[in-house]
Formats: sequence, C-alpha cells, structure tokens
Amino acid sequence: MKNNQAPIVAYHRKKSGKTNYKKRLKLLLGEKPRLVIRKSNKNMIGQIVEYHPDGDKVLLTITSQELVKLGWKYGRKNIPASYLTGLLLGKKAKDKKVKEAILDMGLQTSINGGRIYAFLKGVVEGGIQVPHNEKILPSNERIAGQHVIQYMSKAQGNQFAQYKKESSTLDKAFNEIKQKIIGK
Repeated sequence: MKNNQAPIVAYHRKKSGKTNYKKRLKLLLGEKPRLVIRKSNKNMIGQIVEYHPDGDKVLLTITSQELVKLGWKYGRKNIPASYLTGLLLGKKAKDKKVKEAILDMGLQTSINGGRIYAFLKGVVEGGIQVPHNEKILPSNERIAGQHVIQYMSKAQGNQFAQYKKESSTLDKAFNEIKQKIIGK
C-alpha cells in the first residue's frame, strides 16, 4: 500500500447499502447469467451479466432510450415501455445465444405487476428462460397501456395535451413498436 492511498475496506458496498452479498452469492451459485434490471429517473435499464472471478462480464445492455430510435414518443419508464425494452433485450440476447438467465433486481422493492416484472415478461416473451411465478407479471391490458389510456381520458387540464394532439394513441404505438422488435 502506498502512503497516499486509503486502506481498502472489506464490504464497502455492503456498508453503503449498495450490495446484499448473501443475495448475490445465491444468484452466483446458480452458475447462470444474470438478468439485471434497474430503474433510473427516466429509463429502464437491462443487462445480461456473466460472473467471472476477476470481475463480472456484461454480455448485453439495453435501455429504454433505444425505443425512441424505433419511434416511441411516450414515457420511457412506464409499464408498456418496460415491457418493450425487455422484449428488445430478450430478442438481442437470443441472437447472442443466451438461452436462460436468473433475475437480479438488486435492492429494488418487489411490486407484483410493476415495471420490473413488465420488463421480465418482455424478456421471457423475447425467448429467454427466466424462472418466475406467472402471478407476479402484469396483465396484458396493463402491458398494452390500457390503464394509462383510461387515466389520460379522465385527466383534466393540459397534463396530456401533447399526446392527445398526436394522431396515434398509446396502444397503436405500442403495437407498432412491438411488431418492429419481433420482426428484427
């Protein structure tokens, strides 16, 4: 150790609340790639990660920002966008010969039918086997954004004025993007 370097503290990530090492060890013992799903303030992020003793290797990374390139004009962190991003990750992972993975949610709260599980449903429908319980996945109506459409129709004022002016609705845009992803 050099004079100006601080000593390395074991389990620094545990102390700062960033890593649950017991949970991580259970995931690594499965010896399968991990499907890492994270939420940011504006996007959903998904990765396929393999464990290596000298450091994890990221095989593939997808963010919901890539939906914009396909023509998505709506929010990038809602349930439909999460599903589409997961579907895109599933298709690309399948092209890279990834057949199965284990879900790694990190320290995020598990909410049945939420964005994390919408992403998971997209990955599974994209062709990757991930162990899960069907009860935690959102319904097809929520995946297609029907709950958002109902809320937009009831909303008062200018909250959704931008989307109401556009000719395509959320469900049409969802189906168009889904067909583009499936067609790839």
